[in-house]
Amino acid sequence: MKSPIRVAVTGAAGQLAYSLIFRVASGEVFGADQPIHLHLVEIPPAMKALQGVAMELDDCAYPLLKSIKLTDTPAEGFDGIHFGLLVGSKPRGPGMERKDLLTENGKIFVGQGKALEKAAKDLQVLVVGNPANTNCLIALSNARSIPATRFHAMTRLDHNRAQAQLAGKAGVGCAEVTNVTIWGNHSATQFPDFFNAKIKGKAVTDVITDKAWLEGEFIATVQKRGAAIIAARGVSSAASAANAAIDHVKSLLNGSAKGDWISSAVLSDGSHYGIPKGLVSSFPIKAKGKGEWEIVGGVKINDFARSKIEASIKELEEERAVVKDLIPG
Repeated sequence: MKSPIRVAVTGAAGQLAYSLIFRVASGEVFGADQPIHLHLVEIPPAMKALQGVAMELDDCAYPLLKSIKLTDTPAEGFDGIHFGLLVGSKPRGPGMERKDLLTENGKIFVGQGKALEKAAKDLQVLVVGNPANTNCLIALSNARSIPATRFHAMTRLDHNRAQAQLAGKAGVGCAEVTNVTIWGNHSATQFPDFFNAKIKGKAVTDVITDKAWLEGEFIATVQKRGAAIIAARGVSSAASAANAAIDHVKSLLNGSAKGDWISSAVLSDGSHYGIPKGLVSSFPIKAKGKGEWEIVGGVKINDFARSKIEASIKELEEERAVVKDLIPG
């Protein structure tokens, strides 16, 4: 049996976290031989609900779950952690402008970044709470002693959605679809790249010859899938988002499949695909295992794709401008 690790989950009483925490505690995510100390972080009004979550965790009698810490203080919740799943964020309220949402959540992630820097060093961080890319940028900018390469914003849900849409159109299993890339922001401006994707090793455009569908309905479906789920269920994605977070962590720790890659939003250093330095943008990522990764090189971007990527990058630049006061120079 391995030495225990500490895993923090913020927004731990929320519906997304509820779909995530039990799978983490079971051993599905970090391994069947990996004991875990769970640190569950919430805001004060949600602490009673969080106690109920802890009761259910106790009742599951998970052999690998060594302890549960409940707290409304990020510094305490992040103390000594090896992995931080930053799920919690403030949802957009009635009449709230996007810039207001960015500012309100930005303040939260300033505090969480500072708390991470004080409480932990050797860790990996996945930001799930929206607006994920810019929240991630704020957090890593306020935790400068932690390498920026340890921070990711989740675009694996978009990646999985794109994979499923292509598989459905081609009439194959999702496992037959590889080399999907999500570029840019985790928002309605993201670009799900089908040009470089493959189905059973063949170019998607050779298998799916409906160009109008690929350039129209496919892109729009992936971009607007979250809104469609809210319209259908009345609540936002939870189980699929939690599953994507699990997929991301497992890929990061175990490596992406040979010849394939994943999508993740990471800090750009300005040297890949024309994405400006200092933005957290989604790229094709080769996960090497044990938390190591690199941006995949040599991916071809045509004029159609470039225009879509640039639109998403413009949005990321606008978001960064709104929260510039929250990002230390």
